[in-house]
Parts: sequence; C-alpha cells; structure tokens
Amino acid sequence: MKKIAKILVLISAIAFAVPKTNAQVSVGVGISAGIAPPALPVYEQPACPVAGYIWQPGYWAYSDDGGYYWVPGVWVAPPNPGYLWTPPYWGFAAGVYGFHPGYWGLHVGFYGGINYGFGYGGVGFWGGRWIGNRFMYNTAVWHVNRTFIHNTYVDRTAIRNNTYNHYSFNGPGGANARPTRFEEAAMREHHIQATANQIAHQQAARANRAQFANVNHGHPAAVAMNRVHGNAYNEHGHVATAAMQRQRATENRVAQRQRATEHLQAQRQRATENRVAQRERATEHLQAQRQRANENMLAQRQRATEQRQAQQERMQQRQNMQARRAQMQQQQRVQSQRAQLQQRPAQQRPNRQRAGVR
Repeated sequence: MKKIAKILVLISAIAFAVPKTNAQVSVGVGISAGIAPPALPVYEQPACPVAGYIWQPGYWAYSDDGGYYWVPGVWVAPPNPGYLWTPPYWGFAAGVYGFHPGYWGLHVGFYGGINYGFGYGGVGFWGGRWIGNRFMYNTAVWHVNRTFIHNTYVDRTAIRNNTYNHYSFNGPGGANARPTRFEEAAMREHHIQATANQIAHQQAARANRAQFANVNHGHPAAVAMNRVHGNAYNEHGHVATAAMQRQRATENRVAQRQRATEHLQAQRQRATENRVAQRERATEHLQAQRQRANENMLAQRQRATEQRQAQQERMQQRQNMQARRAQMQQQQRVQSQRAQLQQRPAQQRPNRQRAGVR
C-alpha cells in the first residue's frame, strides 16, 4: 500500500552518513513517496536545436493524484552563461523515497549517483564545458547538429569509464553513491533554481496522463523533446506523433490555464489597484476638505482678529478725539475766564475815579 507524504522541512539526518547535510540543504527535499520510482527508460537524445542550450536529462517526478510520471529529457537554455545543470534525483532514507530537485550552478553537484546518460554518468559531467560565454559540446556523448553548431570537441572518457544501469534512485536496491569532495564543494556554491521554461515543461508532463507510469507501465511514448514545447520523441529517437499531439494538447491546456490564471490575477491586481486608488483619492479629498476647512477657519479667525483690531483702533480714535475736544473745551473755558478777569478792572477803573472827584 502506498504511503505518500509531503516533506516541507528538510531533515538532514535522513540522507547520508557523510556530510549529508551539504547534499540535503543545498537542494532540499520536496516530495516523498512510499514506493520506488520505475527504472529509467532507455532512449536516444534528439539533436540540440540551438547553440548554447544544455541537456536536461529526463526523470521521474511524482504527483499525489497519479503517482510517478515521466518528465521528458529536453534541451533548455541556462539562466546565465557559465552555469551547468545538476539533475534531480530520488533518495531512499527513513523508509521513504525523497525527491531532491535539480539546480543550476557553476559546477555540477551530487545527483545521487544516477546514470542518466548523455554525459551524466552518475558522477561529474562530461557533456561539455564553458569557455567564456561560449559552450563547447562533447559530441562523444551529446547529439548536436554540426551544420550550425561548430563549437564541439570529442572526449570519450565518460564512455570508457561508464557503468551502465537503469537505477532511478539512490539507496538500497538502487545506486550506491555518496557525494565526492568536489560534489560537496559544488553543493556549497551559489545555485539558481529551475527556470520558468523547465517548470512549465514539468507541468505539461504532469498534465499529460500518458506520461504516468500507471498508464505507460514505465515506457512513456514521449521520452525526450528537442526543446520545451517542441517535438516529442519516442525511445527510438523518432518523432512520437500521437504522443506529440497529446503533449501539445496538454501544453495548450496548460497554457490556457496559465493565461486564465494570469488574466484572473491581472483582474484582481487591477481591482486591488483601483481600490487603492479610490482610497487614495478619498483620502486626498478628505485631506483637501480638512485643509480647506482649516484654511477657512484660519481666515475667519484672521478676519475676526482684524475686525477686533479695527474696532479697537476706531474706539481709540474716538477716545482720542473726545479727549482732544475736552482739552480744547477746557482751554477755551480757561481763556474765557482769563479774558473776563482782564476785562473787569478796566470796567471798574472809571467808576473809582469818578468817586474821588466827588
């Protein structure tokens, strides 16, 4: 009976006895299953379609709703010049088979000792090498079209030293390998996860029921592709017409779902942006209203202050005018009294003279 569990947190103690934390922490364990993946199918590699593309070997992936399904080997573009692909692998530990995703790095790391072929013989990498920003293809293990790809060389070391098997996992009953010091060093380097094209390639394989082992019994019709969304090939290197049609139909469905999802996300994004914009406009309008209210209140206070000051000035002017009038009236009364005092002796003097004559 199958036992399927999601492993969300890496437990480094369940993998290998020697510096196993390096291998586990570098790539992590994504999914685990209670049964081993099927043996690797034997197939021919399609020719590289574009200079600079790198071969991603096919592998068994796992889905909760269908079990193991085959992700065809495919030529893919690296994320940056100088980067090489370390394939994913399944490793048995603590009673389950854990999936270790692949990654891009400056050197190929540990991939479980799985002999994927085509330069990935279980240890190291013999498919080619970077010289500056130009990738050189080892045509002893990689199939390229020399009509338009001329940056090639031949190194048969991987062929002479290769031990052929179809193991699809690391552990008892499968490949028995431990990371070398060079692989450990590579696992400590900076890594880049699978590109969007690689993820879309796996999703398309998962959406195609013909790729599941419970349907094809370990022999998928589409074992390899010349590029993502390209031509599908069978185990003999021939174009798998029916499989390719199913693959393209699946890719179309995946693309339609992706477009629908992106459209829905865009609608939600626009709705969110509209709500945010409305809130911002409402906030700005409220702030403007408050600003105008504050300005009006300040203006009213200023006018009231000016009016009070004008009233005070007018009152002060009236008081000053009244004071001046009172002062002038006082001065006039004093002058009038003085004039009266001066006039009285003049009026009385003749009367005294007339009184002396008598």
